[in-house]
Order: sequence, then structure tokens, then C-alpha cells
Amino acid sequence: MAEPRTSIYLDSCATAPPRSGVVDEIVRAHATAWGNPSSLHQPGLDAADLLERSRLRVASALNANPDDVIVTSGATESVHLALGGMALSRPPGRVVISAVEHPAVTAAAQQLKAQGWELQTWPVDGLGRIRLDCLESLLAPPTVLVSLIWGQSEVGTLQPIHTVGLACQQRGIPFHVDATQVLSQGCPDWAKLPVDLLSASSHKFGGPKGVGLLLARSALRRRLGPLLGGGGQEQGLRAGTQPVPLVAGMAAALEQSPRWTPADWSKETQDPLPAIAVLRDQWMEGLLEDPRLQLTGDPRWRLPHHISVLVSDHNGQPLSGRALVRELARRGIAVSSGSACSSGKDTGSPVLAAMQVAPSLQRSGLRLSLGSWVSPQHFPPLREALDQALAAVSEAS
Repeated sequence: MAEPRTSIYLDSCATAPPRSGVVDEIVRAHATAWGNPSSLHQPGLDAADLLERSRLRVASALNANPDDVIVTSGATESVHLALGGMALSRPPGRVVISAVEHPAVTAAAQQLKAQGWELQTWPVDGLGRIRLDCLESLLAPPTVLVSLIWGQSEVGTLQPIHTVGLACQQRGIPFHVDATQVLSQGCPDWAKLPVDLLSASSHKFGGPKGVGLLLARSALRRRLGPLLGGGGQEQGLRAGTQPVPLVAGMAAALEQSPRWTPADWSKETQDPLPAIAVLRDQWMEGLLEDPRLQLTGDPRWRLPHHISVLVSDHNGQPLSGRALVRELARRGIAVSSGSACSSGKDTGSPVLAAMQVAPSLQRSGLRLSLGSWVSPQHFPPLREALDQALAAVSEAS
């Protein structure tokens, strides 16, 4: 994997550097498969061949049927195709999403609401995990569609999608999962997941930006409608010329991800934690020795590379997470104050609000997301830079 140019890059939840060979794969595809894959001449046939071989590689990495893989521009488009495409095939009903969804899911659900759908939000506990005591009522009629984020990007909490997925199967409710952050850590077994639709972005797992995927079961594909009309590409579900080099790069990145099941990340099992989770726990323990930092999210059911905290000064007064991000950047440390997709908004976090975090602290989130390029030797300079940044922001406040 390429070495990030900043001193210590701890923002892989926003994007990850390209994995080994990905850039070479893209360049090679641009040189050898530059034709339009819908054309019938040789350059087009070369492009179509590479597109389908890349689709097969993506499917193999996820233990999926190649026809299940729909190429999109990224998770945002995949989410809208999953929810909006399902809505095109049936009269309005109730759609259920969690209170801690990515803004793309919230926006797609709001579009359904504008079309006459009932929108119900699944509440979460103080750790950001959905309340399973609400399962029966939320999956009762008139619910006809459920969408949950698997790994929450801002606080790292993993949702119990197996429990919800099996319950949806029993009731015949299509179930969509935003797996964008999960695929950055490994490939789930699509054949065994109780999920009907799954969305992800390539750049989160070390592939190129501008491409992503929607996995859709065959029974659901027949019920999806396209959001854009045109050439009928991607089984008629996504019009537009496919970005063949980007798909090849996405395949190259995904092939380097290990297989996993969620149990691999649970400290209740006998399975060893991934190496990145062991390092994460060591860093988390060291950081939480500072009383100015308070962990957010579920400490156990958590993305294995994810640390998130609330920051205050020595007097317990909340500090701005965005200000800390800027101060750390000046010291060569790249972190985030929350979801990169909404980082331009200096407002309180809706995710923290849903978790009943005090309003005064909802601007105080700080996220560190690790990658394979991080090692134990990076922790001392991180601690030093964080102490300096905390002091600078405290003084400015």
C-alpha cells in the first residue's frame, strides 16, 4: 500500500491510500481497454472483456454471483439506487433507517418521504447501537423496507445486522446495508449474509475514487428500477458508460482484503482479533489515560481500526473537534472531527445527538482511523502532537 505523504495519516474512514498495484492496474486498463464496453468493435470488446473479468474478481472476493454486482460511482449512488430503486416497484409504505445513518441514506430516505412514504427512525442507545427492544414494532406492518449502516463512520459502532437481517427475512422485508466502512476492513461472505442489498465505495478499501458497488440478490434485482435512463448498462439499472479502469482498480484493491465474519471482531469469541484491532486497543488505552478524552461508540462491537473520542479541556469545558483537526494537521497528523462527507458543516453532530450526548459536546468529536501503514512507533509522536493541539485550542478558547 502506498505510504501517505503526511507524517501520520489517521483518517482512513474518509479515504484510504491506494493498495499495492491498484494505480498500475488503472494505468494498464487505460492503455489497453480504453474503448467503450458497449461498442461491438475490437476496442469495445477489449473493454467489455476487462469489465466483466473485473466484475468476476469483485464477485469472487465477496463470494457473490457476478450478476449480483452492479457498478456505480460510489456508495452514495448505490444507496440511492437501493432505496429509490426499490420504491419504484411498489406503492409507498414505511421505510426504517437508524438514527445514526450516513447522510446519503438519510437523504435517500427523505426523498422517499417526499414521495409519500412513511419514514421511521430506529433509535440507538448511548453507544450508538440500535435498540433491539424496538425490533418487533419497527418491523411490523406497514414496514416494507429497512436500511442500516453496518459500521458507523463517526463513532465506529457495529450494528447487529445478522439479527435484523434474519428478522427481515422472516417477514419478507427487503434489507439494505451500508457496508462502506466494513469493506475497508475485510470482505464479508455475501452468500451467508442475511442481506438483500449492500452498498460500498472503492476508495474506502484502497481502490480508486469515483467507483463503487451495489450487491443485489437476483430476486431483488427484478424489483429494482433505474434512477437514470439511457443506454441500459448494468442490467438496465445504471445507465452510463462504465469506468472500466476504475472497476479494474476496485477489483485489485478488494482482492487484497481478507475474508471475515463479524464474530472475528468480538472480544467475546475465542478468535484472535485482527492485528489492527490489537493496535487500536493499545492506542485507545493510552489515549484514554488523558482525562480530557472520553470514548464514544461501542467499545466492543466496533470497527477494528476506529477510535473516536469527545475532547474537553482540563476544566471539563468542551473543545472544538474541528479546531483540533486543524491544529493536528499543522503538526503533520491527519484525523477527522466526524464524517468527511459533512465535515464542511460546523454544527453539532446528529450522530452524537441521537446517542444522547450533551449538546455542549456535540461539536467535540475527534476520530482516528488506522490503517496498515500505522505502527506502534507512531503513537508517541501522536500523543505529543495531541497534547500540543489540545493546549493550543484550550488557549484559543
